[in-house]
Amino acid sequence: MYLTTVLGNLIIIILILLDSHLHTPMYLFLSNLSFSDLCFSSVTMPKLLQNMQSHDPSIPYANCLTQIYFLMVFGDMESFLLVVMAYDRYVAICYPLRYTSIMNTKLCVSLVVLSWILTLLHSMFHTLLLTRLSFCEDNVIPQFFCDISALFKLACSDSFINELMIFILGGLVIVTPFLLIVVSYLQIVSSILRVSSTRVIHKVFSTCGSHLSVVSLFYGTIIGLYLCPSANNSTVKETAMAMMYTVVTPMLNPFIYSLRNRDMKEALITVLCKKKTSL
Repeated sequence: MYLTTVLGNLIIIILILLDSHLHTPMYLFLSNLSFSDLCFSSVTMPKLLQNMQSHDPSIPYANCLTQIYFLMVFGDMESFLLVVMAYDRYVAICYPLRYTSIMNTKLCVSLVVLSWILTLLHSMFHTLLLTRLSFCEDNVIPQFFCDISALFKLACSDSFINELMIFILGGLVIVTPFLLIVVSYLQIVSSILRVSSTRVIHKVFSTCGSHLSVVSLFYGTIIGLYLCPSANNSTVKETAMAMMYTVVTPMLNPFIYSLRNRDMKEALITVLCKKKTSL
């Protein structure tokens, strides 16, 4: 599963780098999303595989904080990239004649750089807040990775400030992008409803289908795990849902984008043909 995630996302990144036809705003965002997915899965899976082989699930506190930091970085980054990609689709469908002037190189690079800066700062802030907590003897985390909400439950000191900041800033980082994605697609739907052509409508849904699938996978599991917690949630259920968004979603994303994307298929064929010719 982890190998599939690594290969799938690496193939997308390499194809976008090698094929000049894919040097467009959408694929710039997609390459960053693939890199984020690759790293997101790499934060948890190697340690999980090590635990399964060594039967020693312990992790030093410093390593736990490091894992939390990078989980937040790449999780936040995925959230920001999904909303940027939704905006890209909105401009492409609602303002096709002005697309190249609006989604110029400067804006696209600025959006990606800003996303990385915000995620790094947000993750660093919460990780530093964690260092003020003290922990009791019971230090067993009911997950296969260091989850920030699990650490709050283990803390002996008051974690109210940490939880408040998670609620406020986490809402801004996760909920706000989700709402912006919804608004973008409402505008897209409103735009295509004014078009009577069935061919145009089919093309729009074909273009947005991959992005919608990824959005549903990512936000669906996060909402189920963090925003809709249940008092009787079992450890097995929580672990399964955590596995969904940290492992399964990064693994499925490359297949969702490549299988439904003609440009990616053509780029793969072109690269393979060039390799055969050189041999």
